[in-house]
Amino acid sequence: MSIANFFSLLGGIALFLFGIHLMGEGLNKVAGNKLELVLYRLSGTPFKAVLLGTGVTSVIQSSSATSVMVVGFVNSGMMKLERAINVIQGALIGTSITGWIICLSSIEGAGGWVALFSTSTITAVVAVAGIILGLFSKKQMHHHLGNIMMGFAVLMYGMQIMSGAVSPLKESPYFIQMMTTFSNPLLGILAGAAFTAVLQSASAAVGILQALSMTGAISFATAYPVILGIAIGAAVPVLLSALGAKVNGQKAAFSYLIIEMLGVVLCSILYYFVLSPVGLNLNTWTMTPVNIAAVNTIFRTVTAMLLFPFTRQIIMLASLFVKERKGQGHANKDFDRLDERFLQHPTLAVEQSHMTVTSMAKLANQNVADAFRLLTHYSETGKDAVEKTEAKVDLYEDRLSAYLVKLNTQELSDAQNERVARYLHALGDFERISDHAINISEAATEIHEKQVLFSEAAQSEIGVLSAAVLEILDLAISAFTENDIEKAYLVAPLEERIDILCNEIKLHHVDRLQQGSCSLMQGFIFNDLLTDCERIADHCSNITISMIEFHSGCYDTHSLKELRSHNFAEHYEAYTQKYQV
Repeated sequence: MSIANFFSLLGGIALFLFGIHLMGEGLNKVAGNKLELVLYRLSGTPFKAVLLGTGVTSVIQSSSATSVMVVGFVNSGMMKLERAINVIQGALIGTSITGWIICLSSIEGAGGWVALFSTSTITAVVAVAGIILGLFSKKQMHHHLGNIMMGFAVLMYGMQIMSGAVSPLKESPYFIQMMTTFSNPLLGILAGAAFTAVLQSASAAVGILQALSMTGAISFATAYPVILGIAIGAAVPVLLSALGAKVNGQKAAFSYLIIEMLGVVLCSILYYFVLSPVGLNLNTWTMTPVNIAAVNTIFRTVTAMLLFPFTRQIIMLASLFVKERKGQGHANKDFDRLDERFLQHPTLAVEQSHMTVTSMAKLANQNVADAFRLLTHYSETGKDAVEKTEAKVDLYEDRLSAYLVKLNTQELSDAQNERVARYLHALGDFERISDHAINISEAATEIHEKQVLFSEAAQSEIGVLSAAVLEILDLAISAFTENDIEKAYLVAPLEERIDILCNEIKLHHVDRLQQGSCSLMQGFIFNDLLTDCERIADHCSNITISMIEFHSGCYDTHSLKELRSHNFAEHYEAYTQKYQV
């Protein structure tokens, strides 16, 4: 093999790997980027999980990517370990689909209609179509289709280059001798595992083996152990993805390796110790790309079928590698949802972010309710609870902000961009609402410690105002978490009623001060409470107005308020009747 052929081989491998990546990425995008949610929501039974693992992997062209996703599911508590193992078993079958696609590169014809299906013709037609869609279409979906076609064309072109580069090897005694060496099962398995561990892709390793088979120098005795080794090497990226994961996430990753290794052991015994002794000896069978694809698919399907009933035993084996560690954090499952593995799957990451923001919003809501309760039923335990909840809300803001900023760097659809923007916009408001809960609890502490007694009128007014604030909180958070625009429109009239209510209560308090029924000390605490209530209502308004802005495409907040749309006057009148002092 000349130096020129060697560099041609490297170039062909590079194009081939890039083609697989581009095609898989495009297929994932065209699938609506919802494969992750489908995998998560529909893998309810063992058989469904295997089928979904097969289907999803067939689309994204990578068992490692599917398994990494599953490790994230298990790590965040979204999926049980048993079901994850079934998905991995299906992924092993799905990854063999790429080998059949690569077989198209071996189709050639001397002339006539057969030539229309040759590699050169298929590659040219698909490349032209992909370029047209990618360059001249304005629709994002067409761009993704173009990427699929270009990925396929690049893959095919890379295979052609590799095939041409290795064709002289069929005359090389050194190459034939090396291939003969790999017919030793142990050496072949080790070579396949090492090669795949470097490439980080079983599909790519099988594809390169298919290219080498076009020399006619690859026999079954050589190809079979290498294919077995490729399966083991494919576990490396999955194991790497589990670094830093929790115990169950690490068990899921090790389960991938265990399944592959058990499959290699079982299929080795099946061929070398069962089939060969009874006369089914295929060692001299000359391999072609189609034969390699078939052997790879049969091996993976047999592995999945043999191990399907032994999920619990696989978990027991994984537990030998991964031990439970004392003190490992399981304190907040919401933060487990913000797994960085999901960032490569934006639909899933956005969904997880939504669930975590919802938890933060409910915490802030509950904190305000607990703080108001301290005004009439004070306790040190209750005050401590409010402070602890506030610390949690602050932590939510920090974690979510960092995660959403990272998510924003991914390729998102318009709808996903809108959702991420809404979440980022609302985090500060939820955090500030919880801050005001702290202020209210401090006011309650001062009232308790200084034995401050409000007049019956003042107590009644605080009761009315706190009820209005709790209602606007419930409305705003419900509208936000459910993305309910109709509820969002109810917040503005209630927020205005609370503003006017605060002004009315302040005037009444001034009258009581003048009459001597309220003291100056009471006045300071009373005014602070009014300010906190008014600010909470403002933050609720901010949350829902941003929702309306994103929904309507109108970003002029003042004009939105002035429009008084969605029966504003009618709703305001209803709130006026409900909340009077």
